[in-house]
Amino acid sequence: MIQLTTFLFIGGTELIFILFIVVMVFGADKIPEIARGLGKGMRQLKDATNDIKHEVTKSAKENNVIDTEVTKSVNEELKKVKDDLEDFTGSLKRDM
Repeated sequence: MIQLTTFLFIGGTELIFILFIVVMVFGADKIPEIARGLGKGMRQLKDATNDIKHEVTKSAKENNVIDTEVTKSVNEELKKVKDDLEDFTGSLKRDM
């Protein structure tokens, strides 16, 4: 069975069709400019979310809302469960 690569549940044919429509609407000379703008927008969004996350964490630590020992132990337990789950699903994937 041939497995096709999908990107966001869009197959290769749909992706080519979408790219064809984009070229027809905007023209080939505008595509790099559009892609650059999208990239900058995504970068700004990522930076903003990281800043918000940093500020929330900082204020929680200042107000002693976050107990670092508790969060470390919870994270360690979550990691153990995740590793066990990956081991289990890995054996299932090999069996199929």
